[in-house]
Amino acid sequence: MGVKAFVLIQTEIEAARTAEVAAALKKLGRKIQSVDCVTGPYDIIVVIEAETLEEIDVLVTDKIHAITGVHRTVTCLAT
Repeated sequence: MGVKAFVLIQTEIEAARTAEVAAALKKLGRKIQSVDCVTGPYDIIVVIEAETLEEIDVLVTDKIHAITGVHRTVTCLAT
């Protein structure tokens, strides 16, 4: 069984920034299970499923953080 994580994302404050970030997240590949724009303290919630914790770490730190408009993330691992 793999590892599942919920990534809570705050985007930069600009009118279309959240939609742009969501579109970029959907292009990151098969490990991204869902991308939902939400209201509240976070703007987007992403569900990731991977074989290892290291794969999730690389995806969040190297790919998600590199998307223009991502301000901050919180990763919650599911057990």
